[in-house]
Amino acid sequence: MEIATAITWIIPIAGLAAVAFAIWLARDVLSRDPGTEAMQQVAGTIYEGAVAFIRRQYMTIAGLALLAGVLIALLIGFLETRDVADTDIFGPELGIRTGVAFLVGAACSMLSGIIGMFISVKSNVRTAAAARRSLVEAVTVAFRGGAVSGFLVVALSLLGVWGIFAAYGGLDPAGIKDAPFLIVGFGFGASFVALFAQLGGGIFTKAADVGSDLVGKIEAGIPEDDPRNAAVIADLVGDNVGDCAGRGADLFESTAAENIGAMILGVGVYAVATTAGWPNPEAWIFFPLVVRAFGLLSTVVATFFVRGREDEDPMTMLNRGYWVTTVLSAVSLFFVTNVMMSTGGATGANGIPASIWFFGAGVVGLATSVAFVYLTQYYTSGTHRPVKEIAVASKTGPATNIIAGVAVGFETTFITAITIGIALFASHWFGEQAGLTNAAGRNVGGIFGTAVATMGMLMTTAFILAEDTFGPITDNAGGIAQFSRSEAGAREITDRLDAVGNTTKALTKGYAIASASLAAFLLFSAYIDKVNLILTRRGDPLMEAVDLANVNVFIAALLAAMLVYFFSSLAIRAVGRAAQSIILEVRRQFREHPGIMDYTERPDYARVVDITTRAALKEMVLPGLVAVFMPVIVGFLLGAEAVAGLLMVGTIAGVLLATVLNNGGGAWDNAKKYIEAGHLLDDSGQVIGKKTTAHAAAVVGDTVGDPFKDTAGPSLHVLVKLLATITLVLSPLFIR
Repeated sequence: MEIATAITWIIPIAGLAAVAFAIWLARDVLSRDPGTEAMQQVAGTIYEGAVAFIRRQYMTIAGLALLAGVLIALLIGFLETRDVADTDIFGPELGIRTGVAFLVGAACSMLSGIIGMFISVKSNVRTAAAARRSLVEAVTVAFRGGAVSGFLVVALSLLGVWGIFAAYGGLDPAGIKDAPFLIVGFGFGASFVALFAQLGGGIFTKAADVGSDLVGKIEAGIPEDDPRNAAVIADLVGDNVGDCAGRGADLFESTAAENIGAMILGVGVYAVATTAGWPNPEAWIFFPLVVRAFGLLSTVVATFFVRGREDEDPMTMLNRGYWVTTVLSAVSLFFVTNVMMSTGGATGANGIPASIWFFGAGVVGLATSVAFVYLTQYYTSGTHRPVKEIAVASKTGPATNIIAGVAVGFETTFITAITIGIALFASHWFGEQAGLTNAAGRNVGGIFGTAVATMGMLMTTAFILAEDTFGPITDNAGGIAQFSRSEAGAREITDRLDAVGNTTKALTKGYAIASASLAAFLLFSAYIDKVNLILTRRGDPLMEAVDLANVNVFIAALLAAMLVYFFSSLAIRAVGRAAQSIILEVRRQFREHPGIMDYTERPDYARVVDITTRAALKEMVLPGLVAVFMPVIVGFLLGAEAVAGLLMVGTIAGVLLATVLNNGGGAWDNAKKYIEAGHLLDDSGQVIGKKTTAHAAAVVGDTVGDPFKDTAGPSLHVLVKLLATITLVLSPLFIR
């Protein structure tokens, strides 16, 4: 067996190894001290609320997904006749296969969200207990708890794509070139669930957070996570169902959809390799899966490097592990490209082998990941200029705080666009130098170079997701410490970890939007390939370009930009409406039960959780349906080329607005924590801390940023990829 073929077995091996390692991490976390009885009672209440919400949310999503799967099967079965099908499988059989792939992707995405939430709510109390003894131990517990989610989500994505690919004939040489097109439903199903999961969880967590902060901190003047605040439990539950379950589903669909898109582009190189007689042409299709498998193994090793000293910044400990992941990923990327990208002796530009050029493209992806990690830290960490600028603006009130926060959010688009543009140009250029030309004389290496860059970036996904889940775990730990009235030293440690967690959560959003940007280009290219395959079967002219002077394309592009803003409006408004209900309820409890303030009466936490749950499930439906139906309507009325315009402009507008919302909201949040930590000084050098007008202004800014960074912004990541996956699946409808 050729090594290029044998190496593909690393896919299931790495996936299963990651699952086994995640189980080991989970056992390690669960075996640790669960804290005092008071801590365990709070954690138990959070767990009950989170499980209740997830159960109700996913029952709703499952119903929507089942209906969508049946409709997709019927549409594809009716539209994909023999004369337009892009494979030898057509009609009802193709419809059933696509519908099944959709449902499998949806089920795996739901499982990813549940895993992320479950591990988080079991790790939070153990992190709070560890903080009573040691900063390093608390970091270890929180990170390992997050890593369980990271490994299981990425492993499920890898095994899911590989499994459906194998089931649909991908391991058979006769069916390997058709299988990537047959499994696009898997990516659509994952995107469909992720959108609703991110919306519902985001609405829940931010409605509770806004209500808790405005009534508790500003009106009642009590600390954050104070047990007298009836919305606190809902807020802590929201950290898990939004930042853990929602983000787990988000990154699951990211890795799945982008992997499938890269495999579709690999089919084009497979055709070149077959014609030229290169050895193991199927390796070009398997390459995206193999690279991700090595990324998983690299992250397993890096997990053991997340350690440090008691006087060390926790962010430094996490960055150490991230750098180990990145370096090991680069080494394994070099190995995989050299083994799998054989061109039978043919070389690219300057006599350099194609594998070296593609390795360069992969390094561009890894470098982009690193760039976004540190760019996000710059804009959202309290040690840098943007957050300090917002904190200083708080001295003169909430208006100037909000002005400064909006300005910071808009500012972040500059470096984001420049970085993404450089990454796309460089990876495309590296790919072009490989010298891969198809039968029509077209250089296909450039497009595949962007796919290699995207896969390079995805090699670190498990570590990034671990850092993301670290955020809500430490946030919950702080709440539990405050709620159970832990000693001051423990609360000080959880506050430090919470500030770092805000940065890691923002970091993940930056990473997600960067991968969405690179992936959107490859998914756009995959859509063009899919359309051209159908046009070839029909004998019609191919779509060589997208003409913005075409009125249909221009209208579709205009509607795409509108969709991004309208969708964000619906998501933000949903948080506002839900928050109003919570504010009124907390005020009512304070008014009707005055004993709450002196601890002689217990707030009705369950009622607030129930109000938030009902509001979130109701409000998530409209923006989700708008996002799903808009590309379908545009494609049906305006055609396949118009859909291409929608994809391009929707991606650009979505990426930039998501950047504004994510980074602006993250900066607002840490500006508040910067003041709470006592770092802001007045003109005489005195500390401006809690219970001051500047702090109140920062809390207002934080609440404005909450739905930006945790509801609308993350949902836009999913929207961008949903547009690509839904159009890939339903492209025959747009052509007819």
